[in-house]
Amino acid sequence: MKYDIIIIGSGPGGYVTAIRASQLGFKVAIVEKENLGGICLNWGCIPTKALLKSAQVYDYLKHVDEYGLSVKEFDKDFDAIIKRSRGVADGMSKGVQFLMKKNKIDVINGFGKIKSGKKVDVTDIDEKIKEYSADHIIIATGARSRELPFLPIDGKKVIGYREAMTLPKQPKSMIIVGSGAIGVEFAYFYNSMGTKVTIVEFLPNVVPLEDEDISKQFARSLKKSKIKVMTNSSVTKVDTSGEGVKATVKTKKGEEILEADIVLSAVGIKSNIENIGLEDVGIVTDKDKILVNDFYQTNLPGYYAIGDVVPGPALAHVASAEGITCVEKIAGLNPESIDYGNIPGCTYASPEIASVGLTENQAKEKGYKIKVGKFPFSASGKASAAGTKEGFVKVIFDAKYGEWLGCHMIGAGVTDMIAEAVLGRKLETTGHEVLKAIHPHPTMSEAVMEAVADAYDEVIHL
Repeated sequence: MKYDIIIIGSGPGGYVTAIRASQLGFKVAIVEKENLGGICLNWGCIPTKALLKSAQVYDYLKHVDEYGLSVKEFDKDFDAIIKRSRGVADGMSKGVQFLMKKNKIDVINGFGKIKSGKKVDVTDIDEKIKEYSADHIIIATGARSRELPFLPIDGKKVIGYREAMTLPKQPKSMIIVGSGAIGVEFAYFYNSMGTKVTIVEFLPNVVPLEDEDISKQFARSLKKSKIKVMTNSSVTKVDTSGEGVKATVKTKKGEEILEADIVLSAVGIKSNIENIGLEDVGIVTDKDKILVNDFYQTNLPGYYAIGDVVPGPALAHVASAEGITCVEKIAGLNPESIDYGNIPGCTYASPEIASVGLTENQAKEKGYKIKVGKFPFSASGKASAAGTKEGFVKVIFDAKYGEWLGCHMIGAGVTDMIAEAVLGRKLETTGHEVLKAIHPHPTMSEAVMEAVADAYDEVIHL
């Protein structure tokens, strides 16, 4: 069983890598221990967006009178919402199965473990082990919920994102530890469904990786939604002995005991690098990550790693790009290395958040003299017509050369708008060029042009 390339893991890193490798003429196999599509398609990106869409539609129904409509009766069906989400995930996984067949990629079901000599042992469901070999082995095993020592996940009262998507019944109250993308997306979903939600964040701001203006606006949105937020706070222990959960929270004012049905741990992820043979063959790791060069080669020739197991943003689109770059390099196509300073980040709560490049504080810390522009959606005709006036677009430019240093958005549909900034930065577009590129009216996207105009003191609609 000899291949040109074997990929371990079929998430958006692994399966995309496999398809690109097949397109380049390689004989490819992919090893997967669960479902094709990995966490993203089955337990992450896709099914969560299905849940969030249900929450959004439910929110619209709550406010139909604002659109001149009347709905006599409506209600939610929590079980049906969960079922719809799982159906969307199953459909996407079947789509990956089709793509594997279309591209003549062998799917090997089981747990893959690398060996010396460019070999992989795969243990199937019956504990039978079969050996495969390849000229190139790519590790794309992804990550899982990170567990804190004082917040062990039991899957019932203290849960991770995976359990949060398939709860047998809706909790009346929930404590969410961590206000990154996973935490605030589930906060929005459960709050919309009627669950009383409290967010506990260790750092001073919610969504702490975002520009400070974005964090402050989002905190106001959470408050408006009646989600309790505790920043500069940490859960130090949980008591699950009673009917619900009692969480001890350390704050600046002292300790506070919070009670809820469930605690969701959303404190980040842990790379899946255990028991896959790294130590046996001598692949170097550091701080829970496999060390690789610009083209994802490990310290051992013929062994590569991509996605959440390597340093860099743990995002589906990053894993896909890394895999394509990796196999194109193997094929001798001389691809560009990835610019990690131009990776968009998206949070699909309500309002949505999208960003790319430097925050205002980061730009200042790097010594740039900057021009900053901001355009609120409250001044947008399209946002007013749609009833989505919350949020703004913020742009940051280098005052000397006009380089687009960063773009930060919060509002309806901004995760679809951020690509303009990513492409503009890739093409080294200046502020003047964005300003003179005619944007359609009325659209949410023209807020980008208006924000740039504000940075250069040419804004019309403010």
